[in-house]
Amino acid sequence: MSADVVHMARTSKYISENTAPIYSEVWNAGLYIRLSKEDGDKPESESISSQKAILERFTADRPEINLYDIYIDDGWSGTDFDRPSFRKMISDITEKRLNCVIVKDLSRFGRNYVEAGKYLETIFPLFNIRFISVNDCIDSFENPQSVNNVIVPFKNIINDEYCRDISIKVRSALDIRRRQGKFIGSFAAYGYKKDPADHNKLIVDEQAAEIVKLIFKKFLQGYSIIAITRQLNGDGCLNPSDYRKGFKSGQWVDSTVRRILSNQLYIGNLVQKKNEVISYKIHVSKKVEDSRRITVMNTHEPIISEEDFFKVQNLLKRDTRISPSSGRLSVFAGYIKCADCGRAMQKRSVGQNGKVYEYYVCSTYKKLHKCSKRAVRADVLENTVLKVLNGYIALAVDYEKALEKMNRQSLKNLKAAKLNGSLDMRKRELERAKRILTDLYPDYKEGIIGREQYLALKEKYDNKIDCLERAIDNIYSELKIVESGATVNGFIEAFKKYRGLDKLSRAVVVELIENIFIHEDKTIEIRLKCRDEFEEIKERLSKDSAVVSTG
Repeated sequence: MSADVVHMARTSKYISENTAPIYSEVWNAGLYIRLSKEDGDKPESESISSQKAILERFTADRPEINLYDIYIDDGWSGTDFDRPSFRKMISDITEKRLNCVIVKDLSRFGRNYVEAGKYLETIFPLFNIRFISVNDCIDSFENPQSVNNVIVPFKNIINDEYCRDISIKVRSALDIRRRQGKFIGSFAAYGYKKDPADHNKLIVDEQAAEIVKLIFKKFLQGYSIIAITRQLNGDGCLNPSDYRKGFKSGQWVDSTVRRILSNQLYIGNLVQKKNEVISYKIHVSKKVEDSRRITVMNTHEPIISEEDFFKVQNLLKRDTRISPSSGRLSVFAGYIKCADCGRAMQKRSVGQNGKVYEYYVCSTYKKLHKCSKRAVRADVLENTVLKVLNGYIALAVDYEKALEKMNRQSLKNLKAAKLNGSLDMRKRELERAKRILTDLYPDYKEGIIGREQYLALKEKYDNKIDCLERAIDNIYSELKIVESGATVNGFIEAFKKYRGLDKLSRAVVVELIENIFIHEDKTIEIRLKCRDEFEEIKERLSKDSAVVSTG
């Protein structure tokens, strides 16, 4: 009868009828200790040394517990159980070296309530592991109900929520510093270094800055990204990561050069928050869309002029072809297009009567036999463009002389009117963004949108408002310059500096030409970047014919 009673007695979930071990007097215990960055501001009671002292004192008072090993994860988040020492402890458990795990409290074990519950309720019972949490008075052997108590998952949820709250606060604090124009990266980008007096400020690193200038210069001269990369490697220049380490271990790659060419940092603007972790539980970064990135203008000394930088951005968007022999782009690469299909025209060489002629042909027709068969000789195109540009250069000189005599106030008014129009549009966008931001919180409180959606939208419109306010400030600055009369007709200056042009260069094409279209009848249509400005001056001069006639 007594044997039947023993057989039917209730057992804890840690001790099943079939797998319950015969416990010895000695437990081989692993002490698990963890401290993460989010716990870094905790008092001494949470430190590594303090946790170790508490656990060693606990085991010292219990002769049945044998200290097998101490497992320490210093600087690892509790939301992620993929920690090096934790993995080693689990390995020792599966190899049956351990049968007891001791922690100071549940938060040291982990702050992900799903994962923590999986170990406490499934994995540890499966391997017959005794689990002890000293401060929580949990001992799965001496008091099985202590680990099965509803308080345990509740504490794990609280520990999880603590991480969520800390994550939100840290992100908000970092965004505030970003919007203040403070650099918060671990390392300064190539070409800059952190100011020793203020690590949130960047100063120019003269040695690396010279390489940055060389990259932009070569690209504007028509060298391809591949050719620039080869030159840097050929010259033995340290790539950005090697430069930071101080010794050569790798090579420059095309993507690094392209990233430098497209980085606003080099004109004095800080663009931060380009990547963010998916969530406080998933430590994997994802790319942040441009609208949510935080940009602050003029935070540090530029290395590249804005004029050259935006020329480069325009070139990066163009469809270009590289000369295999020189590694350089042709003078017109990316600028010649078919007037009908809009696709780029490609340069081809044709032998005829013992001579080699170069033609630009429609890429759509060549590849797909669609559009129409059209071609223009390269030398004819170059001569035509050169002639047209020289005509506009002469016109720019004439216009400058006429402008010296005409009423400059009318030009100021024209420029101011355009700026005021842009200002009004930005102000309307700003008011709309502010209204949306104001309506978000009531929608969140009423349950129309969830917490995560509210925080994401709030961040998006906070950033948009900042961008619009900076744009409005820039327009006000331009208006002040216009009113002061300090403006210069920049397009006239651009054309004037090429007086006496006798040969086309890549620099001339990049600075003065928007696109060149080839029509089916071989008509060449040249669209200049400053055509609107020329038309404005022409219109203004025609209204003041007396001024023109006296020129």
